[in-house]
Amino acid sequence: MELNRRSVLAAIGAGSAAVALAGCGGGASSAGSADGPAEGEITLLTPIYEGANGKTLLEQKILGGFRKKYPDVEVNVDYTTYAQLNEKITTGLAGGLLPDVLMMGVGWIPPFAAKGAIAELPEKFASAHDYEERVLEPSRYEGKLYALPVVLDTRIVVYRKDHFAEAGIRKTPANWAELRAVAKQLTGGGRIGFDPFSIDLRQCWETFLFANGGQLFSADGKKVLFTDARGVEALQFFKDLIKDGSADYARKTDAGAPSNVQTGEASMMMSTSALWVQTKDQNPDLIEDDKLGSFVLANRKPAMLQGGTLVTQSARSKHPAAARALVEYLATPESILGAAEQRGSVPGLRDLNDTGYVKENQFVDLSLQNLQHAVSEGGTAAWMEIREKIKPTLEPAVVGGQSAKDAIAELGRLAEAAIGRM
Repeated sequence: MELNRRSVLAAIGAGSAAVALAGCGGGASSAGSADGPAEGEITLLTPIYEGANGKTLLEQKILGGFRKKYPDVEVNVDYTTYAQLNEKITTGLAGGLLPDVLMMGVGWIPPFAAKGAIAELPEKFASAHDYEERVLEPSRYEGKLYALPVVLDTRIVVYRKDHFAEAGIRKTPANWAELRAVAKQLTGGGRIGFDPFSIDLRQCWETFLFANGGQLFSADGKKVLFTDARGVEALQFFKDLIKDGSADYARKTDAGAPSNVQTGEASMMMSTSALWVQTKDQNPDLIEDDKLGSFVLANRKPAMLQGGTLVTQSARSKHPAAARALVEYLATPESILGAAEQRGSVPGLRDLNDTGYVKENQFVDLSLQNLQHAVSEGGTAAWMEIREKIKPTLEPAVVGGQSAKDAIAELGRLAEAAIGRM
């Protein structure tokens, strides 16, 4: 039978992946002790360290330092993208051939920990460096530590200071009513006031949901909470912006391309801290002339979506001591700072708050100053199935005639069914 992405995801959603795991042994304990010497040949699966510069950073600088510390460990790197990462992991899980060390997104730990795919880490790792507790939350499942944060990718609002000045706007919006009014005021002459859609629609709606005081799931991950009025209002706000003419779903820009704020085709946009590095490379004059500013989205409360990349260990590694050593090394301040600088991401360690990189990248600095407002996506063992359905389920309400209430209700039904299959 052909093993395709749809069948693998369905199997995991229905719990059949547990059978695949059972075929290659039991839980994490059967993988062997991680207390022995770090030696052997292991594989690292990573969706970051992109491009030639990223590869050089990882293989020469970061892994070069690891080899000096652990000369008896050989690391093979399997590069992928976030678009392909879930498929690679789920296919490996179903076939019993997971890499020894895996890098995953925020929200991914509960699904794979629930299936016994990844190994629990020593709790002492959580206090090895000065982590914000909010940063560590996505690394846990049922109170146990399964991963360590490498870099964070926060979602903030970036705006053109010169556009605000020209329009006589002296402060950034403090709530959605002000945001909508300012967006209307800044729209005209081929320019939209606000571009919320150049980040993924899933992440965009989640950020607005959190700013509206809403939640995705209950603390135990078994109950859907986003179907209340706060989830509907978050989606309706997008429809209102489009109705005003101050936002346009069709004008979103692709990752890596000059953004609408860079080109001046939008006065505000949802973005990540990586936009600072991109702008410095593509439009350095905007940085030099101090034309870009940023703020945290707020309505009922300030909220900043906290995504990012975590590193974890396969429960099936044949060399668990070597795998654990690499997990620990990739989460050291030196390794984290290199990865953050390369991607324009936020380092989740207080140890790095005073580095030149953090102080120079104003979007990173803003994010670190507002980590108390950070909220992570995920929170349920059914997340990997649910996350893929958010964008296609909500999109008809954004670009078509479906009501926000109906779209959220449909997403709620899909999420409840996914949770029910766990």
